[in-house]
Amino acid sequence: MSLQDDLTAVRRNLDELTRKVERLEQQAARGKPSTTAAGPDPSRMVTVPDTPYDSSLWTDSDDEGLGARDRRAP
Repeated sequence: MSLQDDLTAVRRNLDELTRKVERLEQQAARGKPSTTAAGPDPSRMVTVPDTPYDSSLWTDSDDEGLGARDRRAP
């Protein structure tokens, strides 16, 4: 790619960025929220219960970053 091609690509990207910023400024002036700022899709959300986990699930696990409980670090 030549220097001229690089400059053309930079100019094109800069023009696109300018258009998007102008569009965002217009939406903000009108008080219209951006369509890309939508919240999470509720159908994909998973409910996590507040009840404590069964402690037997962690019987043979290592503490992440700390290593196993019955061994010492080198």
